[in-house]
Amino acid sequence: MLDKLLETLYNKIFVNIVVEGAKTTVYVEVCASSSKLEVIENKHEVFETDSTTPQMLAFIDSYTRESPYFYISVLDNSLNQGTTPTCDKNRLSHYHDMSVSEYKCVDEKWAFFTSKTDLYAIEKKYQKIGVDFIFSPFTVLSYFFKDKISSSVAMYILIESSAISVSVFENGELLFGDYLNMYNMIEEDGLSSGDLDDDLSLSLEGSIDLEDIDVDDDDEMELIDDFGDIEDLDSIEEIDEFAEHKDMQEEFYGATQQLSSLGNEGEFNQDYKRFLLIQSSIGRYYKDTKYKSRFIENIYVGDNIGVSPEFKRYLEEEMFVNVYVRRADISMEVCELAKMEFGI
Repeated sequence: MLDKLLETLYNKIFVNIVVEGAKTTVYVEVCASSSKLEVIENKHEVFETDSTTPQMLAFIDSYTRESPYFYISVLDNSLNQGTTPTCDKNRLSHYHDMSVSEYKCVDEKWAFFTSKTDLYAIEKKYQKIGVDFIFSPFTVLSYFFKDKISSSVAMYILIESSAISVSVFENGELLFGDYLNMYNMIEEDGLSSGDLDDDLSLSLEGSIDLEDIDVDDDDEMELIDDFGDIEDLDSIEEIDEFAEHKDMQEEFYGATQQLSSLGNEGEFNQDYKRFLLIQSSIGRYYKDTKYKSRFIENIYVGDNIGVSPEFKRYLEEEMFVNVYVRRADISMEVCELAKMEFGI
């Protein structure tokens, strides 16, 4: 009873941390202590670092000290993460060795995972402020496109500056997922940086709930009980049709990007690398017999960085698909997932 009374006296503070390459975005929402968590203040702050600097901690503290009800969420950017198109314990090992990873089921249909060592590293990195939730980019992706994944087969892509999350859904069923790191997975895919630059040159001439983690510094990690804390994503309201205003937003965004193109070769270079990594991922999806292959005609892109018009053209012209781009703010999407933990 006392706890409920105290909750009515303090605002709720949601701190959301997204690390992309050598940059960290911290997005804070201050919500009034009502059943609907009405937003009364929000703030984006970008720090040119991937570590927790005194300046970043001071910024976060300036909000969290105002209320005992604050929640820290982090987007998982671990290299060793991915998805499986099943949540059956007996079948998980068919797709990934879960002995060194922690996984979470979504709607009891599919799962996302990350390595226990990486989870421990995230917990240690933010130990001065604590971490309440670690969210997978795949849950961000499925939430961002919740109005589409229940329809016919399509590929969904979430673009960050240093990573790409790729998934294929058909009627709400995950068929395939792949996490691509721009700087660490190029060699894995047999694409050296030199190869990518050469290909581009030719082209231009003619892209977890951590409360129950028991960490022992000597043993690194004894056990991780909860990860992401979002297994109940089936509570998200599913929308059968693509909202008309979303279509208009996508068309407007694409036109705006075309008009504001800088024609920068470095920008095109990065987008071409993204294209090649996605192309390689699609190749694995079609060729690997573990996955239920379906022909992909449509690709939906959640763009967090502002890709060039060339990126869309690469996909459409080289892979003969329809591409739709939505502007995304990942830090805000992470915040929405955190608020869902409160049934909002």
